[in-house]
Amino acid sequence: MQCRRGNPRGERGLGLAEKLASQQKSISVAEFFEKNKHLLGFDSPTRGIITTIKEAVDNSLDACEEAEVLPDIWVSITKLTKETLRIAVEDNGPGIVPDNVPYVFGKLLYGSRFHQIRQSRGQQGIGISAAVLFAQLTTGVPARVISRTGAKEPAYLFDLMIRTEKNEPEIIKKEVFDWDRTHGTRIELEFTGTLAAKRRLVDYLKYTAVVNPHARIQADIDGEHYSFERVSDEIIVPPQAIAPHPHGIEFGTLKRMAATSSDTVHDFLVNGFSRVGKKSAEQMLGIAGIKGTRKAKGLSSEHLKALLAAMQEVAVPPPPASLCLSPIGEEMIIQGLEKEYDLDFVKARTRKAQVFSGHPFIVEAAIGYGGKLETEGQAYLLRFANRVPLLYQQGACAVTTSVADINWRSYNLSQQSLPIGPLLLLVHVASTNVPFTSESKDAVAAIPEIEKEIVLALQDLGRELKAFINKRDRNKLAEDRARAVCSIIPDIAEKVAEIVELPPPDISPIEGQIMRRVVAKKKTEDGMVGISVVNYTRKPIEVMVYSLSEDNPEDAVPKPDFIDSIGNEFNAVWRTEIEPESSWKTTYSGKGRGSIDIRGVDEKMKVVVDLDGEF
Repeated sequence: MQCRRGNPRGERGLGLAEKLASQQKSISVAEFFEKNKHLLGFDSPTRGIITTIKEAVDNSLDACEEAEVLPDIWVSITKLTKETLRIAVEDNGPGIVPDNVPYVFGKLLYGSRFHQIRQSRGQQGIGISAAVLFAQLTTGVPARVISRTGAKEPAYLFDLMIRTEKNEPEIIKKEVFDWDRTHGTRIELEFTGTLAAKRRLVDYLKYTAVVNPHARIQADIDGEHYSFERVSDEIIVPPQAIAPHPHGIEFGTLKRMAATSSDTVHDFLVNGFSRVGKKSAEQMLGIAGIKGTRKAKGLSSEHLKALLAAMQEVAVPPPPASLCLSPIGEEMIIQGLEKEYDLDFVKARTRKAQVFSGHPFIVEAAIGYGGKLETEGQAYLLRFANRVPLLYQQGACAVTTSVADINWRSYNLSQQSLPIGPLLLLVHVASTNVPFTSESKDAVAAIPEIEKEIVLALQDLGRELKAFINKRDRNKLAEDRARAVCSIIPDIAEKVAEIVELPPPDISPIEGQIMRRVVAKKKTEDGMVGISVVNYTRKPIEVMVYSLSEDNPEDAVPKPDFIDSIGNEFNAVWRTEIEPESSWKTTYSGKGRGSIDIRGVDEKMKVVVDLDGEF
């Protein structure tokens, strides 16, 4: 057997390994997101604009809430060229200390909330700096930031860019700026993009106003002005940060916490974790077989693993959600929806706080029905997490799947996956750690505890909606019958009178027994229009009778209290008081075209009949 001298293939392999090793190097987080913009919601210029507005507005709302001031936010989008836009967002928050401005806007993963366990719109310190990065990638123009921390402090203007290779801010310009705001922050960015998604952008601002009824948001989008006024002057108290809960802790976090603690293991458990008392700590240490007098930082990995297992076995109350969460509240949700939507029915529910993996959360839901909502097509589904609208990936969201899993037919609604009809569904998930499916925060992950709460909240509201629909249908049926009574009985009485050759009988007692309502009638005979109102109830009423017609009722007896002309039509109003079982009537010359209505009476207690057939 002969042996070959040398190993050319091995030498080539060694050279390739050295070559590959020379190509390996660390990358900054800014470089990573520069090449993976889609992870943050910047997968296209069109969506990038919406994501930028979202991140800036979220920052403004968070800042105002932390300063406990009512938010006043102004948004502007201006076309500079056919392909370039300037976006500006300004608020009345507490401002940012000048030394921190470059890092807040020019460094990814720089923030104050990452290590805090409390409800917040932002956590990682990525959003607004990612928008700055995306803007400089598309236009190369620095971001402009103006900030002022108080009336006695000067405002500062910064022009900033991000040095992606080091994930550090680059200050192009810094100067004192003459600004008329006493405190607040303004950011301006230039993008390559279009306003193709303008409708969705307006929807985002509208949805934000719904779940933040304490905020005033004004926007100027390419010359069109939009205003979303606040309906509540109640300042939101910011949630407080709490310690981690023992049932949601992971080994790596426990090891890091223990390594930086100077307490004994017993005090480490009591002081470092939420809802762990002395008795609970002793039980955990007993199960783990660890002496409470030992120093936490001296525990080995094996001891920490035993302690972690013991922490999961001991029953500990859930974390104090009332401190770390800030739900919207049923009344505020209803006010927010009624402000932006015309609805016949709206109800809201705020569920009790629950826990998943040691993180407290609250589910809120609302149902709106009727009004000016479209009667065909699927229901409007508004999804929110920590008061932030979720605009994309609806199909991948646990909120959508939870809604689709409900049998809406049992609530008198049609259904094709989502319910169909004039329906609006709102779901808000508030948590110290909302489980999103990705860093772009577009969809809530399928956590069984959250899905269960969504279903229970909507089922509760569905039962109320069913009762409303049934009652409305009964009222409509009663009203249709009442109209038929008022329209047909007079004709029957006249025909019977002709047959028996007697004068027509007084049918008022019959109508009264059937109706027990306030009946308004309009009828035209021989060129005279007659409007009558009969009070068949047992109480006196004060009503206003409205007539909108081409006939001028200036010769009416009695005369109207008010007449106004609108083009070729005349709007007339009579004010009158009618006793029980009594009536009121007016007549004037005309052809009877138009409509009548009465106000001052509950809709369920009135019937309006146009015997001319044109009402």
